[in-house]
Amino acid sequence: MVCPKCGLPEELCVCEVIAKEVQKIKITFTQKRYGKYVTIIRGIDPKKIDLKELMRKLKSKLACGGTYKNGEIELQGDHRERVKKILIEEGFQKDIIEVA
Repeated sequence: MVCPKCGLPEELCVCEVIAKEVQKIKITFTQKRYGKYVTIIRGIDPKKIDLKELMRKLKSKLACGGTYKNGEIELQGDHRERVKKILIEEGFQKDIIEVA
C-alpha cells in the first residue's frame, strides 16, 4: 500500500512524523460539573495524527478514563506533567508542548 499524501510505502511513510514536529500543543487543567477535574489536550491536528489511538495510549499509561470530542482529548484527573512526558515519548517535540 502507498500513502496518498507522501507517495511512499506505508512502512516508510513520514507524514505523521512531520505532523508531530509542526504543531502547537496546549495541555490545560479545568474543573467540570459535579466537581470533576479533567486534563484537556488541544492543538493536535486530527487529520494528520490518529487522536483516538493516541487517546487509548494515554488512558492506558495513565490508568484513567477519558474521551475524544471536538478535536480535544479529555482525561479524568490532573495528569499535565505525565501527559507531556508521554507525548514526548510518542515523538512530539518538547518545545511545542505548553502546559498551563
